Amino acid sequence: MKEYIIRLVYIEMLGHDASFGYIHAVKMTHDDSLYLKRTGYLAVTLFLNEDHDLIILIVNTIQKDLKSDNYLVVCAALNACCKLINEETIPAVVQQVVDLLGHAKEAVRKKAVMVLHRFFQKSPGSVNHLVSNFPKRLSDNDPGVMGATLFPLYDLITIDVNPYKDLVASFVNILKQVAERRLPKTYDYHQTPAPFIQIKLLKILALLGSGDKKSSEQMYTVIGDIMRKSDTASNIGNAILYECICCISSIQPSPKLLETAADAIANFLKSDSHNLKYMGIDALGRLIQISPDIAEQHQLAVIDCLEDPDDTLKRKTFELLYKMTKSSNVEVIVDRMIDYMISINDNHYKTETASRCVELAEQFAPSNHWFIQTMNKVFQHAGDLVNPKVAHNLMRLIAEGFGEDDDTADSQLRMSAVESYLKIVDEPKLPSAFLQVICWVLGEYGTADGKYSASYISGKLCDVAEAHSSDDTVKAYAVTALMKVYCFEKAAGRKTTLLPECQSLLEELSASHSADLQQRAYEFRAILDLDANAIENIMPLDASCEDIEIDTSLSFLDNYVQKAIEQGAEPYIPENERSGTLNISKIRNHNAYEISTHSLRFEAYEVPKPVVPAKIPSTVTYPTDLVPVTATISEPSYQPSVQPTWPLVPVSDAGSALGSTELKLRLDGVQKKWGKPTYSSGASSSSTSNFELDRNTVNGATKPDTAISKPREPRQSHVEVSEEKQKLAASLFGGTTSRSERKQSGKVSRTTNHGEDKVQSATVTVPITTAAQAQPHPPDLLDLGEPVGYTSSYSSTVDPFKQLEGLLDLSQDVNATAAGTSNGPDLMSLYSDADTNGNSNQNLNPVNGSVNPSKKPALLTKGPSLKDALDKDALVRQMGVNPTGQNPNLFSDLLG
Repeated sequence: MKEYIIRLVYIEMLGHDASFGYIHAVKMTHDDSLYLKRTGYLAVTLFLNEDHDLIILIVNTIQKDLKSDNYLVVCAALNACCKLINEETIPAVVQQVVDLLGHAKEAVRKKAVMVLHRFFQKSPGSVNHLVSNFPKRLSDNDPGVMGATLFPLYDLITIDVNPYKDLVASFVNILKQVAERRLPKTYDYHQTPAPFIQIKLLKILALLGSGDKKSSEQMYTVIGDIMRKSDTASNIGNAILYECICCISSIQPSPKLLETAADAIANFLKSDSHNLKYMGIDALGRLIQISPDIAEQHQLAVIDCLEDPDDTLKRKTFELLYKMTKSSNVEVIVDRMIDYMISINDNHYKTETASRCVELAEQFAPSNHWFIQTMNKVFQHAGDLVNPKVAHNLMRLIAEGFGEDDDTADSQLRMSAVESYLKIVDEPKLPSAFLQVICWVLGEYGTADGKYSASYISGKLCDVAEAHSSDDTVKAYAVTALMKVYCFEKAAGRKTTLLPECQSLLEELSASHSADLQQRAYEFRAILDLDANAIENIMPLDASCEDIEIDTSLSFLDNYVQKAIEQGAEPYIPENERSGTLNISKIRNHNAYEISTHSLRFEAYEVPKPVVPAKIPSTVTYPTDLVPVTATISEPSYQPSVQPTWPLVPVSDAGSALGSTELKLRLDGVQKKWGKPTYSSGASSSSTSNFELDRNTVNGATKPDTAISKPREPRQSHVEVSEEKQKLAASLFGGTTSRSERKQSGKVSRTTNHGEDKVQSATVTVPITTAAQAQPHPPDLLDLGEPVGYTSSYSSTVDPFKQLEGLLDLSQDVNATAAGTSNGPDLMSLYSDADTNGNSNQNLNPVNGSVNPSKKPALLTKGPSLKDALDKDALVRQMGVNPTGQNPNLFSDLLG
């Protein structure tokens, strides 16, 4: 079994489902053999997750094994706890795990600390009262237990530093002992003493020393010693050195440590390894937040990284430049970032770079012209990747200016924007957000200084709307801008005439499918008909940033409302006094039906009950028309006089359009001649269909060939520093002032409520009817043991023996052959639920032996009439009986 379990592990590793063997792995964890038990635990931890149904079978075994005298069994159970114990089962084992913190074996104590850490990660509330055990484990004699304790303490300190401030001295002491190689040699890695413990301790000290000068002063000495002793020839030594730099940048700064860190960064940047250069750039980005002058010492190295073919290193360098940007170098840095943005195809980094360019341009723009040109470049090359808020911020900035009281500077900014936008508005493939900004600026300030005429600006705007006819938002901005241009002209007293292209645009938008565009077009026409004073009040010049006073109470309508109430109008009900649609319906005197149809219903619909006819009709009509019927599902028949109430039943996916069609006879209303009396009327057929569906479902599953009532549905269609680098370095690092930190639907069963359907139809089903629907009657002499629930295709109230008595000798073989096949099926087959192929014998037709209802069967009576005798002979032959003589022996023919 152990070998099989291991093979199951390989099966799962290859991606196949081995769930059939999970239970055997669970059973193996109960084995007394340590070898098998550990194998079982290993397999279970690989197979199951914490929410698996079989976990409940593991908990008792884990509880028992945690109390075992064999520490290896205890270790196996602790390993399983980390993986399999979920939040609900933690209380069942947590106390046993806490007790194991004092176990004699260090391996058990270490694993117990790890299990408690895992419990804290899964459910902090379950072990909050136990976190005091972690600081105690720092003084454990085994370095492994101490090292394992650092990880839960790091998580706790990350959440809240203050409760652990008193542990700074302990952490410093432990770090000092580790750096002095007081730990066993087994903890060395590449001749570095316990490097991973050192790294975790440095991370903890960085948290504890942040913003705390007293705690930071305790760390200076040990951090300096570690940096001096670090082996820079190995990766692990450089990793410790990098962590020391991160710690120095987090705690209160020390000039001596900053100098040491700068030297270490210089060594990183001078390295030929891209990994070390990356570490150097990242460390430099941390230190410049404390001492910005450090970056100037490494300016040439930073420029080399900026031109490095390694894209990851280049991105990290741009992050560094973003942090060290100031007004003296913003132009160089932003231009470099835009060039980089143009060269890359990654949309994520392109979006991030565009956002940084916009942010730097807004904060450190040296001139209005440069700012507008920079924003144009960002919009042109980043396209729709630019955050939509950037477009709105740009419009607001142009409208408000730079926040100074210099109106001339603000006017120059706007005119610069208008001139630049008029140059690029005709360029193809401009992003939608940029076009919105262009339209808004041209509408607000296009004619402000009189340099450009209204006809010129309006022509440009019409061109924009025509060139982007599929973008309704751009067209809306363009129409509103046109309205502003003409309104400003008319308010100024200048003569305005709509351009022909503007007229055609308004005509087009007046018939647009977009209600917003229609409204804007009609508002445009209406405003143009007003006088200059009204237009000036409606569309004041340069008032986009003015606050609009809104009368939320709509007091200007008070007189109108009072007059309406006096004339008998119902008073308005405030929204906070309403209780939904029903109250409004009551006020409007809606009846109960309207209320129910106009309000939401949250209760489930009742299952409709099948309609059972009150009584069997005494007279039955015999339709003789031929209709196309599918081979699998019967088609509805049309009954104009009566619309039956149809029960909602699930309909098979095999629709009538998928089956082969053939001409069959309508069988509704035909009186059945053999068996128990019943009628196949519209309502009873529907009811029979429901009963048979239920019967088939009980037997196992609904048979695919079961005839189910289904309406007809219409079918739908569907080395040497070059002079250029020196100049670039002077541009980047020349200044000294620093900047401030910155979508089931379930498959709808095709059910139809025929009470509301316009296709008034009744479905005819010719399945085997059930005994529950037949009226009780005296025993039939021809009842040869038929199954319960069976009713023959025809029923009659006339005794068939009396009909067959006195049959004459018939010589008309032609008529006999036409009426029924000479080698017809045995009569016993008519009393069976299945045909010879095992299929349900539900759709009988003239080929397989059913009676042809196109001929109206007469009620046969005893007598020598030749016509009656022919009808009798045809009926008997159709039922599979061939008379053997002139006076046939009925039982000899029937029973052979």
